[in-house]
Amino acid sequence: MKKPFVTLEQLEEINKTYPTPFYLYDEKGIRENARRLKKAFSWNQGFKEYFAVKATPNPFILKILQEEGCGTDCSSMTELMMSEAVGFHKPGDIMFSSNDTPLEEFTKARDIHAYINLDDITHIEALEKACNGVLPETVCCRYNPGGVFKISNNIMDNPGDAKYGMTHDQMIEAYQILKSKGVKKFGIHSFLASNTVTNEYYPTLARILFELAVELKEKTGADISFVNLSGGIGIPYEPDKEGNDIEVIGQRVHKVYDEVFLPAGMENVAVFTELGRFMLAPYGHLVTKAIHEKHTYKEYIGVDACAVNLMRPAMYGAYHHITVMGKESKPCDHKYDITGSLCENNDKFAIDRMLPKIDKGDFLVIHDTGAHGFSMGYNYNGKLRSAEILLKEDGSIQLIRRAETPKDYFATFDFCDILKDVKF
Repeated sequence: MKKPFVTLEQLEEINKTYPTPFYLYDEKGIRENARRLKKAFSWNQGFKEYFAVKATPNPFILKILQEEGCGTDCSSMTELMMSEAVGFHKPGDIMFSSNDTPLEEFTKARDIHAYINLDDITHIEALEKACNGVLPETVCCRYNPGGVFKISNNIMDNPGDAKYGMTHDQMIEAYQILKSKGVKKFGIHSFLASNTVTNEYYPTLARILFELAVELKEKTGADISFVNLSGGIGIPYEPDKEGNDIEVIGQRVHKVYDEVFLPAGMENVAVFTELGRFMLAPYGHLVTKAIHEKHTYKEYIGVDACAVNLMRPAMYGAYHHITVMGKESKPCDHKYDITGSLCENNDKFAIDRMLPKIDKGDFLVIHDTGAHGFSMGYNYNGKLRSAEILLKEDGSIQLIRRAETPKDYFATFDFCDILKDVKF
């Protein structure tokens, strides 16, 4: 059973200052998890985790991860700007992986010494143009093997239908072109499956990329500096599912590394990761409060959060565990739909979920929302994004993003005389 990292008494105290709904993050859990990952790959001298900013784009969170030795994985101008502002200044602190990339974003990434990961062979020309004809010393390329990606007999995903990455032959050609244009060092990147809950994903992907790295070195003479395993390691959202063992994953990648790279004389290749969900999801709660109940053809509990705060259940039908705070030991003998207030019938955090009896005023903790939660928020129905709060290691709390106000919602109409008399 999933247990909240916060108590009812703590939530009641926080709620005296900050109204629900709000996101709450666990600093202690974040730091401990980052250290587990680093330890699991400590056998690789160049290992670095590049946290996927898109998962939780908050500078306070990024600062915690920076203190634990992480870099950032960015995919847009604003993510690059945030990383730079937080203090990711050293060469190699940032990995820039985007697609359909505007030239100014390539230029920005170059200017702040980010590793640039090219999604397509045609982007070589775009990068050259963005860099005034002088390519960076190190360039990475994203690989897509096509077909169906399997682990044993289980189909994990279908790379052949994905818009990302280059074919095998394009990778060889791209390295030849980049080398001829003065690039000295190279990286390889690939992302073949999302939210996997198996210890075999990274080792299987590692073998594909490590063998490709050896081939690229042999056929193009490229100096392979790093292999980026990207993201894809997931978490068990359901309480009865077993999670990944990052120590086992690290050991199995190590084994593949030794089997493939050592015979090829490539024992100095760094291994990178770009984890978001694994790094943050379990260490974030969306905290909401029951404000209505409805008894029609089904039993409904209306809460003060809605899909604009967490869209995954509405968009994907995703499961998020829910704890009714203070009633953890009560029997789950009531069947509810837990709903928000949007004018959309899919605005439901749970459907036919067995929970303890919920009364108006009860706090509900929605688990595993620390990644791809707040970041996927939006303003449909004029709803406003909630606050983000950090539960610090010493038990104190820190507001790390205030809740939006109507003034924020109307701010981009600052040219509109019609709204000049609106009172905020």
